[in-house]
Formats: sequence, structure tokens, C-alpha cells
Amino acid sequence: MSSLLDPSHLVKSFGYLGIFSAIFLESGIVIGFFLPGDSLLFAAGLLASQHYLNIVVVIILAVVAAILGNNAGYYTGKKAGHALFNRKSSWLFSHKRVTEAHEFFETQGGKALVLARFIPAVRTFVPIVAGVGEMGYRHFFKFNALGGLLWGISLPLLGYTLGKTVHGIDKYILPAIFIIIVLSALPVVFHYKKGKKRPTDD
Repeated sequence: MSSLLDPSHLVKSFGYLGIFSAIFLESGIVIGFFLPGDSLLFAAGLLASQHYLNIVVVIILAVVAAILGNNAGYYTGKKAGHALFNRKSSWLFSHKRVTEAHEFFETQGGKALVLARFIPAVRTFVPIVAGVGEMGYRHFFKFNALGGLLWGISLPLLGYTLGKTVHGIDKYILPAIFIIIVLSALPVVFHYKKGKKRPTDD
């Protein structure tokens, strides 16, 4: 694997500041949707197990960056989103879609925020749409913090634990990240299928 794409190389090169910046951008800034947040945190935990980083610092930075990034995305959507949704003659950006987004996040927004935190790319856009849909901030922040805590703690700890218990785990970082992503997406898939099977009201 090219060193430019190796999460372990990236973490070693940019350190704590790189971890914080990447997680912040990926958590709610549109240009950061392509950043490998899951693999970076897993790699950071793995490197912490080898004494390159401090696992407590990694977790604190991950949680804070995730929560702040989502907040930035929320306010971006709240302040600038309506300019897009109110564009004339637009099938995608419309007042109707703003209303639908608002209703969705008022009823299921908390669950969406927590689940989306574990899905690459999706976690970047969900807080923005929450802001556009005018999800109440207190409601948003509660689930934003919960998702940030669960994600920011679990992935570094997983990498740290495997690094301490499995010899040579660093050689299998890509398969491990792929498994993490698949497992993270399963609750969303099950929820979607459950919704599809639910009978509609007449």
C-alpha cells in the first residue's frame, strides 16, 4: 500500500494535530467527506498500543473533533442551507424538502445522527441536513455528543486492544477497517429493511 494512503503513515506524519483536523473536517465540513476517519482512528489506536501515541489523548481529540465538526456542519446547514433549498425551479433544493428534512430529524434525527456517525461520508452530510431541516439544537447536540463519544472512543480502543493482543495486526489494517465499516452499516440496513416491511397507513 502506498505510504500516502496508509493511515498509519498519515498518523505518524501529522500526529495529534492531523488526527484532530481530519476528524473535524470529515465530521461536518463538505470538503472533508473523503477523509478516512475510521481508518485514521483505528490506526491511531494501533499506534498508541505501540507507544507512538497516547491513547487517552487520541480519544479526547477524536471525541472533541467529532462533536465540533458536527456542530460546524449543523450551523453551515442552518445558515447557508436555505439559500440552496429555496432556489427557483429546482427539483432537489425546494421548500418541500426542507420541511421533510425538518420532520424527519424531529422524529428520527437522534437515531440518524448516532448511526450516521459510523458510516463514512454519510456522517459528513447528516449534520448539515439537520441544520437545513431546523432540527432543534439541544436535541441535535445531545445525540451529536452521544455519537461522537461512541465513535471517538470505540475505534481507537479497538485498534489499541487489537494492537496489544494480536501479533502483527498492523499488517491487516485494511481488512480490519473494511470489517468495521460493514459491521457499522448493518444497523442502518436492518432499520431500512424494517421500514420497508412496515405496512403503510391507508
